[in-house]
Amino acid sequence: MRVLDEEFFPSTPGKVKIERAGAMNRQLHRCFASTSTMFLWALFLVAMTASYLSFQSFVDTSSKYFAASWGGLHWERQIRASAAPRRPPGSASGAGMSVLVTGAAGFVGTHCSLALRKRGDGVVGIDNFNSYYDPSLKKARKALLASHGVFVVEGDINDGRLLAKLFDVLPFTHVLHLAAQAGVRYAMENPASYVHSNIAGLVTLLEACKDADPQPAIVWASSSSVYGLNDKVPFSEVDRTDQPASLYAATKKAGEEITHTYNHIYGLSITGLRFFTVYGPWGRPDMAYFSFTRNILQGKPITVYRGKDHVDLARDFTYIDDIVKGCLGSLDTAGKSTGTGGKKRGPAPYRIFNLGNTSPVTVPNLVSILEKHLLVKAKKNVVEMPGNGDVPFTHANITLAREQLGYKPTTNLNAGLKKFVKWYLSYYGYTAGSKNLRQ
Repeated sequence: MRVLDEEFFPSTPGKVKIERAGAMNRQLHRCFASTSTMFLWALFLVAMTASYLSFQSFVDTSSKYFAASWGGLHWERQIRASAAPRRPPGSASGAGMSVLVTGAAGFVGTHCSLALRKRGDGVVGIDNFNSYYDPSLKKARKALLASHGVFVVEGDINDGRLLAKLFDVLPFTHVLHLAAQAGVRYAMENPASYVHSNIAGLVTLLEACKDADPQPAIVWASSSSVYGLNDKVPFSEVDRTDQPASLYAATKKAGEEITHTYNHIYGLSITGLRFFTVYGPWGRPDMAYFSFTRNILQGKPITVYRGKDHVDLARDFTYIDDIVKGCLGSLDTAGKSTGTGGKKRGPAPYRIFNLGNTSPVTVPNLVSILEKHLLVKAKKNVVEMPGNGDVPFTHANITLAREQLGYKPTTNLNAGLKKFVKWYLSYYGYTAGSKNLRQ
């Protein structure tokens, strides 16, 4: 029993303090040892996490690369086949061009691509198929192009790597740049999309064209909206364009200044086309004539805007076939770019043309023509035009385009809308005079 006492209760004064101090030291040592171990484990976990994230990033990047909708030998063969002209050198109409059409699945892009292919030019399209309006319409246009041997790449003009690859695969002779964020009113909802497409996208494309060897000639879509608050009619290319009424107009005006800069510095041949209210089959659903047609057939009211003092709005409606003639005429007469590898060797052409019909028609007259061809009376709500960037009228002076491009519009609004209504009824499955879909 005493042994146990001595074992657990030492008789030497101070011994308990020494033992306790030793015990405390051992506890502190274990504590620090445990902390160090935890720290090492923490470092190990951080390193493992970093490694995993790096690996995951690599996997994601690789997956995106391998899952990309472009690239590879088969893709390159499709590009070359689509871009190959079918007009041999020395033919009566001249050697065929190889044209890169941006926004090829868009309204104007589809019609221009088909017209180029029909006459024997090589065409490759690019389109990002965004959801500004129903992408299924764009997909249907793409299918139409494919049936005529036109290959459309699904991609964005802001993708510099894709553009560089396209020019690496094939030395395009011309670029028809029609890709853009369209619409005046939508700019108030999503202004960033206009800067992204109409300014940043344009610069990315011009950079690719500037670096290409040889440099292509460029024809691109500006807009009649650049005339903005100008009240001198008809609108002429020499009129002032420094008072845009909408962000859309401002981005198109900026595009004209940007293209002038690239022409001046890098010797790119550039032609800008100011379109005036283009309409026709396969058109854009956001346009008034298109939405009016849909609502009239569905028995829904349409909103007809009027200007100040109850003045009817008027537009220089231009049928799509006439616009196509202007685009192809611009491509045919475009002089060559003079730069090589981004360096200018001499002055290159810089041109701007109005493409309109020269016969403005009021919106109420437009509605009356649609009623006649649809055999349905419209329910109209007539309201004053809001301050959303629209202008009260447009009217094109096409003297310059007539002289230099041989441009001559031949389709009036009545004939053009008749063709549009025929397409609309067929595409959407309506019967003229009926408000119901065919079953």
